[in-house]
Amino acid sequence: MLKRIMPAVCLLATLSSPAFAGEFMDVAWAKQACAAWNADSTLTAGLVDTDGYSWIGNDNKRGYKLIQMYRTDCGESTKVQLNIALQDGKATCIYGGSPDGKTMDSSYDYLMHATDADWTCMGEGKFGCGAMGAMGTGKLKFNGPKMEAMKVMSPFENFLKLTGKVAGTKTECKAK
Repeated sequence: MLKRIMPAVCLLATLSSPAFAGEFMDVAWAKQACAAWNADSTLTAGLVDTDGYSWIGNDNKRGYKLIQMYRTDCGESTKVQLNIALQDGKATCIYGGSPDGKTMDSSYDYLMHATDADWTCMGEGKFGCGAMGAMGTGKLKFNGPKMEAMKVMSPFENFLKLTGKVAGTKTECKAK
């Protein structure tokens, strides 16, 4: 009996370990990040109204905002995308995966990238790696409405920490 149970226990331990979490910022990771976004009330509520400003409302009447991101180490061709829309009074992630062909507009949408070391630092919320520190020091490179990001600093901080909450290994980049 023990001989039959032990392989199953070993398999279960392997499946639940961080090493089996999948690759950081790949398509599966983006889908998990979308779910994590929706579980964070600072993002879902705070981006609807932050001191009278509605981040989700600045969408050029398209009904969504896009966030694309990638690991600088792996290159822009490895981008993933989150689509955020107002649903039931919340800024809800409605899609996480590969870029879906929607046109990015830097007046409303965000393209972000950082080195693996900087994503790790931001994800852990370390000193100097919060939203203000990451933007000010250039750890986080992005195109998008920078003044808008400044208006929603608290929710933006939670977004950066989300990159550390969603499990994913940072292995060497594969040629794309």
